[in-house]
Amino acid sequence: MAARGHVQDPNDRRLRPIYDYLDNGNNKMAIQQADKLLKKHKDLHCAKVLKAIGLQRTGRQEDAFSLAQEVAVLEPTDDNSLQALTILYREMHRPELVTKLYESAVKKVPSSEEYHSHLFMAYARVGEYKKMQQAGMALYKIVPKNPYYFWSVMSLLMQAISAQDEKLAQTMFLPLAERMVEKMVKEEKIEAEAEVQLYFMILERLGKCVEALEVLRGPLGDKLTSELQCRENKCMLLYRRLERWPECNALSHKLLLKNPDDWQFYLLYFDSLFQLMDQSWTPPSEGEHCPEGEVQTSVAQAVCFVEDCVRGEDNKEQRPLRGPYLSRLELIRRLRERGLPEASQLGDPLELMVQFFVKFGDKPCCITDLKIFLDLLQPDEHVQFANRLMEGVPLGSGEEGGVGAGLPGDTRALQRHLCVTQLSRALGLHHALDTDSKLQLIVQLKAHYQHGLQFGKSCLKTELQYSDMYCLMAAHVYIDLWMETGDEAMLWQSVCVLEEGLTHSSSNAQFKLLLLLLFCRMGAFEPVVDLYTSLDAKHVQHDTIGYLLTRYAEALGQFAAASQSCNFSLRFFHSNQKDTSEYIIQAYKYGAFEKIPEFIAFRTRLNHSLHFAQVRTERMLLDLFLEADISSSLEDSVKAMALSPEDDDIPWDCMRDNRDLTVMTSWDPPDRHLTEAHRKQSVEEEIIWLKVRSLTLRLIGCLALLSPAPPPQNSGKTNENGVASKPATLHKLLPQLETALQEAADFTKTHTKTYPLFGPPPTRLSVALQTGCCSCQLSALWLVPPLLEMDSTGLDESSEAQVKMSKSFKALLQQLQDILSKCKGDLVVMRDEQCNTHPSHLEALVLFVETVCVVVWVVAFCAGVLRPLKVSAQKKKKKKKESSISTPVVVCSFLELVGGVQTVMSQALEHLKEQEIRITALKLGSLSLDDSEEDGSIMKTVFGKVQSSYLRSMSELSELLRKRMDMLKALKI
Repeated sequence: MAARGHVQDPNDRRLRPIYDYLDNGNNKMAIQQADKLLKKHKDLHCAKVLKAIGLQRTGRQEDAFSLAQEVAVLEPTDDNSLQALTILYREMHRPELVTKLYESAVKKVPSSEEYHSHLFMAYARVGEYKKMQQAGMALYKIVPKNPYYFWSVMSLLMQAISAQDEKLAQTMFLPLAERMVEKMVKEEKIEAEAEVQLYFMILERLGKCVEALEVLRGPLGDKLTSELQCRENKCMLLYRRLERWPECNALSHKLLLKNPDDWQFYLLYFDSLFQLMDQSWTPPSEGEHCPEGEVQTSVAQAVCFVEDCVRGEDNKEQRPLRGPYLSRLELIRRLRERGLPEASQLGDPLELMVQFFVKFGDKPCCITDLKIFLDLLQPDEHVQFANRLMEGVPLGSGEEGGVGAGLPGDTRALQRHLCVTQLSRALGLHHALDTDSKLQLIVQLKAHYQHGLQFGKSCLKTELQYSDMYCLMAAHVYIDLWMETGDEAMLWQSVCVLEEGLTHSSSNAQFKLLLLLLFCRMGAFEPVVDLYTSLDAKHVQHDTIGYLLTRYAEALGQFAAASQSCNFSLRFFHSNQKDTSEYIIQAYKYGAFEKIPEFIAFRTRLNHSLHFAQVRTERMLLDLFLEADISSSLEDSVKAMALSPEDDDIPWDCMRDNRDLTVMTSWDPPDRHLTEAHRKQSVEEEIIWLKVRSLTLRLIGCLALLSPAPPPQNSGKTNENGVASKPATLHKLLPQLETALQEAADFTKTHTKTYPLFGPPPTRLSVALQTGCCSCQLSALWLVPPLLEMDSTGLDESSEAQVKMSKSFKALLQQLQDILSKCKGDLVVMRDEQCNTHPSHLEALVLFVETVCVVVWVVAFCAGVLRPLKVSAQKKKKKKKESSISTPVVVCSFLELVGGVQTVMSQALEHLKEQEIRITALKLGSLSLDDSEEDGSIMKTVFGKVQSSYLRSMSELSELLRKRMDMLKALKI
């Protein structure tokens, strides 16, 4: 409950126990206390609302809403009732009702500053910008304070931002907002920095950059003090936009003299310099070069400036800054791109990077600083560069031979050696090694890792070990060997190395992320849940890295975990709307106007998130697969999740891919990086798969709402087959699914490029098409339209409809049998004491089980339609006194289908049982390359996790298949 503050209501003492119960989460006692109070004071409105809050929190939404409406229609004006109703409506996700409350309160108490303020914030929650503008001005008239006036101005700006017609924004909303601010400027009423910020935002959106510059340079600009260099940054932004390169150059030069470590100003300085050179700009013969001071227009000046910055750092007694040294490399790159000879004046990039390493090699940032300039080296300089760097690493004498002999004596030496090792990998030197050399490299990396642990003995559990990156790199080299040789022992070794790393550094997110990926690639999802939970993903991370979890949970047969993982993400998305509204309100209260468009853009980004659409679709499908046991239950499930097959609520045209595909640390050379082509291909694949899944979900919803229903009592003529709903939506969606599957098939044919291991995970699209699961589901759903058209006269033995239907039944059964035969295969194979996993078989089995669910629902629907048709046909034959009453052909074929599906399911259950027995009987082979007892123990633990996960997957798949088999057995026709 929100803080209530000082309440003047004399009933506050009576209400306080109810507030306390609600605050403590004791909702049942709150309801009881409210009932006691209402028996004595029937007209105590706040008690009713507090009872409604208790009902809402115990899941009785309808009762809570009706009770709240009893109070709302009375249009209360007491603060207690209004605040309680506001809390209730927010918990119900009905913020629009709060506006009506305060509209009524303002009418009754028109002079109340508090109620007008609450009304403005209520409009802000629902984005009613025009009403916000009006409410702000009404509030300003009552209490002429600047913040209220500028609330109204900001609301005008928001109308402009959200307007679909850009012309309307530029000709009406923005000019009006500008005039309103100018009025305050002329009257010298501008008081706060936020008001100047708002004026700047309006001018910027109007494209009045010159006027905006005048504001910044004038007395109003003096108020911009909250952020460091706020005024200068805004000026720079406008100079770039106006392409006023002299001012941009002079200002960036001036700012660099003040702070020679600000990298963004180096980039602006170089950009403006070369723009001026391209334009052959010359300074005026008299006076200042520009309002910002002296302009530099030649390469010689730039070289001199950069060298002066470096000399200034060299002469410092304290720790030098990195910016000047890196600016030298950046200038070399730009001069080389233009083929200018002055590049050689700055020195040899190799020597400059070695010098940089000598100064900063013991800092973790050294690797990221130098990595972006490695392209300045020639390919034949790579080994020389690594050797030169190694010369600057103080290592003790060691027994290991080769590069990196000896071990560091302190953390600074360790960091230098680690930096060289990382740069060597980034240059591709690790990838160029043969298998034996890579194995030797792994031994060295492990030795450095183990040696480095001694420096972190005093570290807290939440702190990382100094040598963690050696461990991570050893895992990467094992992965290289696995990818190159196909030897899965290398994959197991990589997992073991990371597991060992976690025992010493339990908070290392990179270990967990890579383990998560590798376990999923092995088809073992069970260990992943704990790994992801321990990452403690916060807020937007559920959108950016949530795909790592949701992609594999259901696909690997862990349905309970899939449900949990979907909930992780959906909770965040569902709270986004409410939370963002609160951020916007706080921004208005504290005058952070610049943040308001950002918050709204953030909310839009999340609402249009590809991951959000995927998780929502998969969660509904998962619920149906797991919960819907019989046709009536399927209908109840569809209604409970408010699934409307007619409406497609996925924003296909403005979908946003918010995945962070670079979350995992990698030192791979550029030729192994994730490319833009990979990203585009991945998004296209994800959208196609989402289309298939979304259409499948909507078709299942159609099927549920078409479920045969008994005719209502005392009704007129009804459909003889008892179908209650119109099948128009079904007829519309089936061709769409067919088109989507064709699009999917075309995509898989034309896009054969595989993603890098650390790139986006592939969808289940390829496996679904190869096994024929999607086609089988479509074939099953295509059975429904002709069945709906069939009436009792169509059950004659000579009817073409029956013959066609019978063929469709047989074809469907054959498809299901074919899918099962493709899914059969051992998930784990032990050969020569090596364990090889085949997770694709598991993904195929999961898709088979999902297909069985769809087929069973269609079969149940068919039974519901054919049952009355069969009875009707038999009655007609009895009336004609026919000697033999034979079962119609379509019914016989249908019974064969039911029996065949049961047989296929029995075979699948047998296969799953066989797999369970095989997996249970597996013994750990000699997967470990090392003979140490500790390594063997870790391998045993890893093997146990994978084995346990496979068994859980087999168990959950078997359980779901049995449920569907029981459903089939219960069918009668």
